Amino acid sequence: MTSVTEETVPALAATAAAAAGLTQQKRVPIPSRGVDYRGKVVLAPMVRSGELPSRLLSLHYGADLVWGPETIDRAMIGTTRRINPRTGCVEWTRVPTNNVKKELYDESVIYRIDPIREAGRHIFQIGTSDPTRAVECAKLVAADVSGIDVNAGCPKPFSTHAGMGAALLRTPDKLVSILEALCAEIKPAFDIGISVKIRLLETPAETETLVRRLCATGITGLTIHCRTTPMRPRERALRGQLRMIADVCHEYGVACVVNGDVENRDHAFELMAEYGTDGAMIATCAEKNGSCFRAKADGGLAPWEEAVAKYVKFAMEVENKFHNTKFMLTQMVPGKSPKYKELTPCKSYGKIVEVLGLTEELGELAKKTDELMKLVSVDGQQGSSSGNDKSKVEKKTTEEKKDDLTNQQQENLKRKREDGDEEAEKQQAPPPPSKKISIPAEVVEAVEAAVEQQQQQQQAEQPAAAAVA
Repeated sequence: MTSVTEETVPALAATAAAAAGLTQQKRVPIPSRGVDYRGKVVLAPMVRSGELPSRLLSLHYGADLVWGPETIDRAMIGTTRRINPRTGCVEWTRVPTNNVKKELYDESVIYRIDPIREAGRHIFQIGTSDPTRAVECAKLVAADVSGIDVNAGCPKPFSTHAGMGAALLRTPDKLVSILEALCAEIKPAFDIGISVKIRLLETPAETETLVRRLCATGITGLTIHCRTTPMRPRERALRGQLRMIADVCHEYGVACVVNGDVENRDHAFELMAEYGTDGAMIATCAEKNGSCFRAKADGGLAPWEEAVAKYVKFAMEVENKFHNTKFMLTQMVPGKSPKYKELTPCKSYGKIVEVLGLTEELGELAKKTDELMKLVSVDGQQGSSSGNDKSKVEKKTTEEKKDDLTNQQQENLKRKREDGDEEAEKQQAPPPPSKKISIPAEVVEAVEAAVEQQQQQQQAEQPAAAAVA
């Protein structure tokens, strides 16, 4: 049997196309500043797990393209574009309009890209339910990215309750109008492609009807997450409709990208050859270890220690929010490792570097980053926002409290996943004094993601409210 590699996929795909009677596959034109999704293994859009350091790590290990995390249109509208003079990153920021004192260094940064390391490889994903807002949002970033993608697959309540994400699958007319507006106003003006990410519908016939409508809007790419809206990541992906979806996309000349249980680069090309898709998108495995994008022939999966060290370095270089960095480390460091528990109380990059044994390599960078982001006090006490505290009792910020909760939840979840301990599910949250409760992992994930998205929405709505007042 012929082994599947990046070099053999085109030949295998051509053979499959010939067998299906598609000797010459139609292709929609790719705008000059856009990218063709064909033959690409890409990073999926993930809230929290798709921030800049994660994208840089994926690119370092061979990802062809990276999707940024879904960003709500209202959160971007009203932001100001700036160049960070220290990092060279392009940032879209919003000045807080409330009276709450912002202790975190970059709380107002809504979106951030690296114009050098992500050049020609960054896809911006919009969370939207309105054509006008989608276009207004896209205009803010289109000159700095290589494509605009519409999220029509996120099943989380923070997205669907506002008619975004997977809710658009129930309102196909609205989804079509959004894509048509972007293709009409953004595609020609900025010379980049428009794409969409969807989920499976209940029946193949319903899925086919939707895919045909979407492909007719002028998009250059379609990503299919091989799960239905109610399904969660722990449930195996369903690939029974995949060949049909790929064939429909090819009729319109649209690139088809498969998502759902794609494990690594080699596995991605195997799926592309088997089902006739043009590209593949990796999510969960990339969240755990970005080196999944490296082919086995080039070294394959790196030890977690190597990936974590590179991730921390990238995070400090781009001034990533500390609580996001800490969250990602809970995903990347194995729950059984002693380092996992040691990282839980860390409140500065310096302490993280110390725990990971990277002081010699990254100690100086950590010190500068902590001082810049005010993660250390004047006297060097980590985690204190001021050197003049009269009380010895440290007051935790909202973000720190959220970190503590997140870390505990992640530790419990990892124990469940790795040890198969049924009792771990009962310990997802500490029981209240009067009654023991159990919080399912999917609920925890939804709540955590909702908190972050609601903060974006609140920031987006504050300027409008102030104007009315």
